[in-house]
Amino acid sequence: MHIAIIGAGLAGLVCAQRLQAQGHSIVVYERDNHVGGRMGTRQTELGGFDHGTQYFTASSERFRKEVAGWQKAGWVLPWQGRLAAIENGKAKPAGHADRHRRFVAVPGMAALGEHLAQGIDVRTGQNIRRVERYGEQWLLAVQSDTVPIDASAGPFDAVIVAAPADLARLLLQPVSTLAERIGEEHLAPCWALILSFEQALDLGYDGAWIKGSRLKWIARDTSKPMRRPGEHWIGHASPEWSEEHLHDDPERVKEKLLRAFHEATGSLVQPVFADVYCWRHAQATSTLPGDCLWDAAARIGACGDWFAAGLDGAGRAENAWLSASALADTAV
Repeated sequence: MHIAIIGAGLAGLVCAQRLQAQGHSIVVYERDNHVGGRMGTRQTELGGFDHGTQYFTASSERFRKEVAGWQKAGWVLPWQGRLAAIENGKAKPAGHADRHRRFVAVPGMAALGEHLAQGIDVRTGQNIRRVERYGEQWLLAVQSDTVPIDASAGPFDAVIVAAPADLARLLLQPVSTLAERIGEEHLAPCWALILSFEQALDLGYDGAWIKGSRLKWIARDTSKPMRRPGEHWIGHASPEWSEEHLHDDPERVKEKLLRAFHEATGSLVQPVFADVYCWRHAQATSTLPGDCLWDAAARIGACGDWFAAGLDGAGRAENAWLSASALADTAV
């Protein structure tokens, strides 16, 4: 079959890889200019900053085997960072720090998506606005930057939407009852803080969960393996604060989050570089039961990290991988 996949995050790339291995012809469309989705690395003159997904874990046997393969290929390594919990400006070792091994892609989180995209026809900078019926096949309406009329891609025998739930519902609603099953699955935004310091802060930990702050997480990015030397820190604001300040001016957001960083760490050292980035669809706040959605008669479906996939919680790399693998095994 000739199959279109909308979204080149982890779910889309894994699904594409598995379907292509089965002999299908695959084209992946991605609205951003890079692959990997939230597994992103912001490149600057100071080096890379993992401003999206910080790490991933593996609890299921299937995903553990996959991660072992990635590790053997040199794509990922364990991150043995010292983890803490911060409350009222006081840090103590995190009680659940050793529950799962934590892995990171090397030399940056974006590298995993780049590896998975090898050999796949991925077309970046392609914003899919609609999915349309064309007899027994499908066409995709692609936004054009030069003319007001959308371009058309296809026809395809099948379409898989590997996008956040909110976006998947919008694409599926006009053409499939699957949209009703997605319902009002909501994804919370996240403001990310990116910091570089001239000198080491010597905080005694490499990552910390924070209570009672605008920030819910901070990490010393350069504590991860194979990173460029330096004192680089990432902060993630809480979903509630990010939602409330979603449309704020970035400079104002940066000022507030930098103040929260100083309050949480007790450090008054000013960064030599600071920036913020807003992930508008950062974290699934609820899960959809099952692994994926697939309409065999119409040959259209959806996968992503917003499916439970047999796990507790959502929004993890493991959810995305399990969901994409399940759909690839179903859509044949």
